Amino acid sequence: MTTQFAKILAVSALAVSSAAFAQTKAPEPDYTLSYNAGLVTEYRYRGISQTGKKPALQGGADVAFKNGAYLGTWLSTISWIKDSGPGLKGPVEADIYGGYKGAINETFSYDVGGLQYWYINNNYSKIGSNANTFELYGALTAGPATVKYSHSLTDLFGTTNSKNSGYLDASATFDLGNGFSVVPHIGRQVVKRAFAYTDYSLALNKDIDGLVLSATLLGTNIKSKYGSAYVLPGSGSKDLAGTTVVLGIKKNF
Repeated sequence: MTTQFAKILAVSALAVSSAAFAQTKAPEPDYTLSYNAGLVTEYRYRGISQTGKKPALQGGADVAFKNGAYLGTWLSTISWIKDSGPGLKGPVEADIYGGYKGAINETFSYDVGGLQYWYINNNYSKIGSNANTFELYGALTAGPATVKYSHSLTDLFGTTNSKNSGYLDASATFDLGNGFSVVPHIGRQVVKRAFAYTDYSLALNKDIDGLVLSATLLGTNIKSKYGSAYVLPGSGSKDLAGTTVVLGIKKNF
């Protein structure tokens, strides 16, 4: 009887120990690394084509710290600088950003930071300001919806005397289940001492174990507002801000 009782106690102790071990959470890492790489049929930024309506290769890397701070970089092939005139160059856009994310309460969270747009080896200053641009940004999120404002501390993408330009946008991400999501977006770009316009988009995404397929309907009101009175850099005879559908494929690691 004593031996049998000892076995029962041992088994009970092992069960309790196993349950306690199963309920213990693994310690949160000090930081996490993530990567992405993809291809789009056209690179549009704030509604305007950056690639002359041609495909682009893209990729990036991010590090997120458990205290809410983050750093990252993202790159894409572009052609708008080269397309803007003879002898101009700048084939790659490299974005470098960093900031801090946190929660205000159970409903609202925020994201503040800075972003440097670096157009590698660009010489756009031959016809305007240097294309390199720095913006500060702040975003507020509640549920699926986010409102964000970006403010340039330099001339904006080579437009002379456009320092202190601003971009205000709102978007939302709705989970449809089975890896599908839909993302409506609208934004208002004000280029200081130059012009202003509205861009809009509606994206449908499908996530298959980190492989994201997307189809995005997007456009701007530039043509209806300005007609032929305003020519976008690198446009030539192309309508770089008209309504179109952009297809994309991206792998997250």
